[in-house]
Amino acid sequence: MGRKFKPKIGLALGSGAARGWAHIGVIQALTAAGAAPEVVCGTSIGALVGAAYAAGDLERLADWVLGLRWRDVVGYLDVSLNGGLIKGDKLMAFLRHQVTDTAIAKLTCPFAAVATDLYSGREVWLREGAVMDAVRASLALPGLFSPVARGARLLVDGGLVNPVPVSLCQAMGADVVIAVDLSSDLLGRHWRPQDSGETVDGRAAAGGMLDRIQSSLWRFGNAAHSEKERAAIPSVLQVLAGSITIMQVRITRSRLAGEPADVLIAPRLASTGLMDFHRGGVAIKEGRRAAEAALPALREWLDGVS
Repeated sequence: MGRKFKPKIGLALGSGAARGWAHIGVIQALTAAGAAPEVVCGTSIGALVGAAYAAGDLERLADWVLGLRWRDVVGYLDVSLNGGLIKGDKLMAFLRHQVTDTAIAKLTCPFAAVATDLYSGREVWLREGAVMDAVRASLALPGLFSPVARGARLLVDGGLVNPVPVSLCQAMGADVVIAVDLSSDLLGRHWRPQDSGETVDGRAAAGGMLDRIQSSLWRFGNAAHSEKERAAIPSVLQVLAGSITIMQVRITRSRLAGEPADVLIAPRLASTGLMDFHRGGVAIKEGRRAAEAALPALREWLDGVS
């Protein structure tokens, strides 16, 4: 009797800024169920969590995420208006202590990140070089983080072209691809009015540091406007966040329709804002719940190809 074939499990981790902490819960649930990924690809925040897993540092990252508070998030942001609101050097310097910054080829499992060439608009697969350099390029959300120069290219967030990199996972030899889509329930729900009364750590959920910056700019440049008029107009950052959400949902749906995953995990994260990095516990819990709900479908696929 021939030896039973063991399919290689690939995991495609999608973009979604702070919602990406859900990826930690997804991986924890898959691993606990005996379905640990053997190939990991990620876009943007998915690249960061995927790199941590591939380096064997997922639990260390999870501990850090669960301990994050709003003041911590603010402290990691080095404001810059040169290519993006945030330069990113301060944050990446810290993350290099949380995730082993080695060569991609030396990781414990195959890993790759997706970025976008700002000049040509082409999708770029980052499969070699330093791990955190690849992560930083994939994280470069336009308007928020400064782009990254890599050779003759200027790289920005991979979510512009491939928010959930199923195709990359397949190209790297995965037999069964699990995709994690962080945007499945966001359209129509990404906007949360400032007067909703919802609070997180004593602050308005729709507000926070970035909106306070915007409010200050309003007062500086629009002193003649009343408070009521200012409240009726969304901030630049709120418009940017909403626009990014719409763009990523549409692109994700299009890519997944043409390159479907074998198993799709879709955490419900509409209540988590783009910059709610301090709400990691909520996102991780929801990622774990969504992964556990998808386990029957995954086992069916694994039985079918084994």
